[in-house]
This record gives sequence, structure tokens and C-alpha cells, in this order.
Amino acid sequence: MKRNDKNFIAGLMFFLIGILAVIIARNYPMGTTFRMGPGYFPTVIGGCLAILGLASAITALWVPGGKVEPCVPRPLLLTLGSILAFGIILERHGLVLAALTLVGLGCAGGEEFRIREAAILGLLLTLIVVSIFVYGLGLTFRVWPI
Repeated sequence: MKRNDKNFIAGLMFFLIGILAVIIARNYPMGTTFRMGPGYFPTVIGGCLAILGLASAITALWVPGGKVEPCVPRPLLLTLGSILAFGIILERHGLVLAALTLVGLGCAGGEEFRIREAAILGLLLTLIVVSIFVYGLGLTFRVWPI
């Protein structure tokens, strides 16, 4: 029986990212369940991700599955670029432009990119994000580039 290469590699990636999160978070105070410190959430989530990844990788050794296809760099680069652009634009130009850029670049990474759909999705998600985080939760983000 062949192993499932896709699940094996995905499981290893999850495991390594989870372990990395736990290692990075070890320098932060943990706190308690009721008074969580800054290290609590990344440690718990990283640990869960590592366990899930390990289980997936081990299971992939005896469950048949497909081979790993060659990596297509365009979607990966546009998705990562959209996240980086969001962080850079948010500080300088506000939440609206950052969210629109995030959605636009993220949509451009897909195979079936349609500008009209991306624009509608960007506007709706930006409206939701601003409504929830700025007006609903009262977080102090710069909304506009002014």
C-alpha cells in the first residue's frame, strides 16, 4: 500500500509550525486559564497544531493517497504578499485600503480571478471588518489614510 504523500507533507508542516509556535511562545508569561498571559494562546494552539500534524503524518503512512504535485509559485507568492501588504498598508494608510489590498491580491492568486467579484468581495469584507473591529469592538485602527 502506498503512503499518502500529500497528507504526510501537510502533517509534517503542521507539526513543525506548531512546534515553532510553542518554542517562540516559551519566552512569554503563560498566566492561567482564567487570566491568560501572552504566551498562553500561542502555546495551546501551537501544541494542538503539532499534535494534529503528527497524527496526520502518521496516519498518512498507511492510508493510500495521491502524490504531491509540483508547486505553483504564483498563488503562494500572492497570498503571502497580500498578508505582508496588509501589515504595511494598515499602519500607513488605514484599515480600508489594507483590507481591500488583502482581498484583491488574495483573489488574484486564484485560478478564476474576476475583477468584479474581487471588488464586491473586497467591499463587503472591508465593511464587515471595519464594522466589527472599529465600531463593534472599539479597536483603535486608523480607518482612512487621512
